[in-house]
Amino acid sequence: MALDYMMIGQRLKRARREKGFTQEVIAEKLDCSVPYISRIECGRVKVNLTRLSQICRILEIPEGKILNGADVPEADMDTNQIQRMIEHCSPAKQNLIYQMIELIANSKL
Repeated sequence: MALDYMMIGQRLKRARREKGFTQEVIAEKLDCSVPYISRIECGRVKVNLTRLSQICRILEIPEGKILNGADVPEADMDTNQIQRMIEHCSPAKQNLIYQMIELIANSKL
């Protein structure tokens, strides 16, 4: 499963605008440059999961919504359904899923 960085960037941009933040505000909070934020939002740079988590924390939005567009309340999550989906993935995809879950679980959201 390849990540669609263009779509991730569009979702981040939409979330940033909904919060009323400028790219400058996000860049300042992350201690990075405005052009870097612009490149993320345009999908020209592959944002790593740590940086994505930091941006999501600032925007107060779940990483899942940015990664796949899902905005599912925690109470509605069906762990059996998730497990069935993971079982149908290749070992490489399962490893990627595990890494993403570990990053999200260890984040301070």
